[in-house]
Amino acid sequence: MPVVVALGAFLMTLLGGWAAQRFTDRRHLILGLAGGLMLGVVGLDLLPEALQAADREVFGVPVALLCFVLGFLTAHLVERLLAVRRADHGTADTARAPQVGLTAAAALVLHSAMDGVAIGAAFQVDSGVAAAVAVAVVAHDFADGFNTYTIADLYGNQRHRVLLMLAADAVAPVVGAASTLLFTLPEQFLGVYLGFFGGVLLYLATSDILPEAHHEHPARSTLACTVAGVAFIWLVVGLAS
Repeated sequence: MPVVVALGAFLMTLLGGWAAQRFTDRRHLILGLAGGLMLGVVGLDLLPEALQAADREVFGVPVALLCFVLGFLTAHLVERLLAVRRADHGTADTARAPQVGLTAAAALVLHSAMDGVAIGAAFQVDSGVAAAVAVAVVAHDFADGFNTYTIADLYGNQRHRVLLMLAADAVAPVVGAASTLLFTLPEQFLGVYLGFFGGVLLYLATSDILPEAHHEHPARSTLACTVAGVAFIWLVVGLAS
């Protein structure tokens, strides 16, 4: 049963990627929506789960929040180092490094695999819990597919690489759900991972996605798409709770 539900996440991920690809003439709206989805995922989904899973503190600060800051700084450091490297090879510093987009997309793929693990683990606990988690994951994976395609494409990756990352993101929840038949992930590790990944996503949303969305089209409609993205994740989280 967990794998069957994960197949729904597989289809929703592909649908999200298709939507990001199809409406390229509204790129600023797509980026605004993607930024809102990412902000919503981080603030309303990832961080609460991370804080609950990793409840330890280091010098008065929750481990999940330390990992969150570390993820943000790591993403910033990686992007700056790649920018310097490109500048050393005669490329403008403002040009985006495709490796950053692929790395971020790979992180989204890993997150989708963890969504599959969440489905499988929920089915081991209770059918009611499993149903709530399934609704959240299936709806959430539309945003994952949308963001995976958007991020990989935004950083100038070739089309076949972007589609490859989208395909990997679609398959990931199925693999994650199937893996729960063999093992269960420690809750502390899950909290650390979610905190770190949340920091990476927040960096990408605030330093690249949203500034790009408003660069040439500082319209109210773009802002409305961002708010709609956050509201959508809020709705998904609320339905699952």
